[in-house]
Amino acid sequence: MIILAFLACWTGSSAARLRLSGTQSCYRGDGSVKYVLSGEGAGMVFEINATSGDIHAKKRLDREAKAFYTLRAQAVNRFTGQPLEDWSNFTIKVHDINDNEPKFSKETFVATVPEMSDVGTMVIQVTASDADDEDYGNSAKLVYSILQGQPYFSVDPSNGIIRTALPNMIRENREKYQVVIQAKDMAGQMGGLSGTTVVNITLQDVNNSPPRFPHTAYHLSVPESAQVGSPVGRIKANDADVGRNAEMRYTITSGDGHDMFSVVTDGETQEAIITVKKPLDFEGKRLYQLKVDVTNAYLDPRFLHMGPFTDSATVRITVQDVDEPPVFTRNPYIIEVQEDTLAGSSIGMVTARDPDADNHPVRYTIDRYTDLERLFNIDSINGTIYTLQSLDREMSKWHNISIAASEINNAGQITRVPVFIKVLDINDNAPEFAMFYETFVCENVKAGQLIQTISAVDTDEPLVGHKFAFSLHNPNFTLIDNEDNTARILTRRGGFNRREMSLYLLPVVISDNDYPIQSSTSTLTVRVCACDSDGNVRSCSTEALLLSAGLSTGALVAILLCIIILLMIVVLFAALRRQRKKEPLIISKEDVRDNVVSYNDEGGGEEDTQAFDIGTLRNPEVMDTNKLRRDIIPDMLFPFRRVSPIKDNTDVRDFINSRLQENDSDPTAPPYDSLATYAYEGNGSLAESLSSLESAATEGDQEFDYLSHWGPQFKKLADMYIAKDTGRET
Repeated sequence: MIILAFLACWTGSSAARLRLSGTQSCYRGDGSVKYVLSGEGAGMVFEINATSGDIHAKKRLDREAKAFYTLRAQAVNRFTGQPLEDWSNFTIKVHDINDNEPKFSKETFVATVPEMSDVGTMVIQVTASDADDEDYGNSAKLVYSILQGQPYFSVDPSNGIIRTALPNMIRENREKYQVVIQAKDMAGQMGGLSGTTVVNITLQDVNNSPPRFPHTAYHLSVPESAQVGSPVGRIKANDADVGRNAEMRYTITSGDGHDMFSVVTDGETQEAIITVKKPLDFEGKRLYQLKVDVTNAYLDPRFLHMGPFTDSATVRITVQDVDEPPVFTRNPYIIEVQEDTLAGSSIGMVTARDPDADNHPVRYTIDRYTDLERLFNIDSINGTIYTLQSLDREMSKWHNISIAASEINNAGQITRVPVFIKVLDINDNAPEFAMFYETFVCENVKAGQLIQTISAVDTDEPLVGHKFAFSLHNPNFTLIDNEDNTARILTRRGGFNRREMSLYLLPVVISDNDYPIQSSTSTLTVRVCACDSDGNVRSCSTEALLLSAGLSTGALVAILLCIIILLMIVVLFAALRRQRKKEPLIISKEDVRDNVVSYNDEGGGEEDTQAFDIGTLRNPEVMDTNKLRRDIIPDMLFPFRRVSPIKDNTDVRDFINSRLQENDSDPTAPPYDSLATYAYEGNGSLAESLSSLESAATEGDQEFDYLSHWGPQFKKLADMYIAKDTGRET
């Protein structure tokens, strides 16, 4: 495409005069002129016909990319290359055409506007841009219009401001709107290019909806055992608003349950939580009625005319009966009792009742964990407390016990109450010295010299305080009562001699002033000591007497050590003798004891198994004759006499074999091994067999006269067998 042709003919001015291609050249047409082009876009965007000087565009031009090009052209001799004229500068301006549509800065806009806003309230401004030339024609002149969102919103055609178009738009009816805005160039004329954007508009909530209860009356129930603060139930009012505008407050304004219940608001669910304010009693009142009001926490004065922003409902609460534990008339109980009260005396009473309508009888018990010494007992029917032992205030001033009351028909319903028993004081203790006194008197003391100040204590606690009286009757010492519960001990004379009397025992009588008067005699020990001229003790009676006998302190210590050593030796010797190991009664299984000894008591025959192990007599092959018992020294009660043993024990063997066969063939025998033993003293027994195992073979040959020589311990046995033998002979 030929854009420009220029004349290189100089007219006397420095500027080249351009003309369109096709005009007549100033140079001769002999083909010696050549045109060259340089500058912006030369060779790439623009090219020049070297012969005609026509300038052509090599590619499509975009004004929005580059609106101006500055170029230079020159005519030169084609053959010599010499310039025929100077360079000519010129500018190529690209004229705009409407080839760019308007574009918005965002594809989607988000905006909010309060509900109930007036018509014309600005919502948001959206703007578009057009890359075309604003100064050339109407290519960049934009007009805004609304394609979607009517009749709720409108847009200003010139600036893109979106405004509300309807009054009283309510969020509760519709909350979100989508508006489509168009921007069109060419001033909105036909053929213009356009672009669109989407605006999502949300109505902001305002407090224009009052809270309302869905029901005018509610019914709740609660057990009478509900603790204070426990919830009874929940009710809720509805508010179409959201967020802060939907926050509500509940109050109890009237009703007979105003003092028994309270209401709080759940911050998350906006529900009214009715709670117990005071303890409930089914027997006292079974039904309560409340009036609960609800109102918004935050009101908007602009919309008060849409109210009222409050509502009320009636709540009826039924108290349900439960089996309650007994209730004491007091809590705690304090009982006072004199400490001299006899055991079994009544000291007080506790009372409890079943608060239920049935009023079941109550049973009283003492928790023994609180009365480990079992000092008290209680009547299970009427609650009277008794003493089981006499009380001593000086041992314990208070006794804290726990008494339980339970329903007789339902032991699980139990209530405990503390009972504090105060033991009142009586004057049953005599005063005594407050401490142990170590008193001494000097040999050179003078008459009237103070040697000791004494005081007294009394475990009793009289109401008016202690008042003690002191008295002393002694020829050597006197006592002066100071009238302040103390007394002074003074000497009646001087010239004490520790050799004549080293100790003086002074009986001091101390009395109190309570009723009945109690008194005691406390002994004050006074030692006579040797003192210097200033009254300082040098030595007292015991040491002085020892020193006078010529024994020094070192000698006394040596004597004491010798005595201690001798005592230790004696104790050690006695301990060694006691710990000497005794030989056992039976050394081994072969050690069979077959000697008759005296134990100073009458034996029990075959039934006596305490002092003798009969198990050692059951094996006749292991017996060792003539072995004496080693644990005692026996007293032989008869001269040694030996009877010939039985040569053959076939009867015993046959007896055992027959028993064995009976047990093996018995179908009723247990399915496990059993052991049957038959005692047999065996051969070599000094008194032969004392049992009846060999009576069939030897009874006729035995003589029992020797039993009468064994002493009184075997008298009964001798009488039995000697009389039996005599009867056989008869």
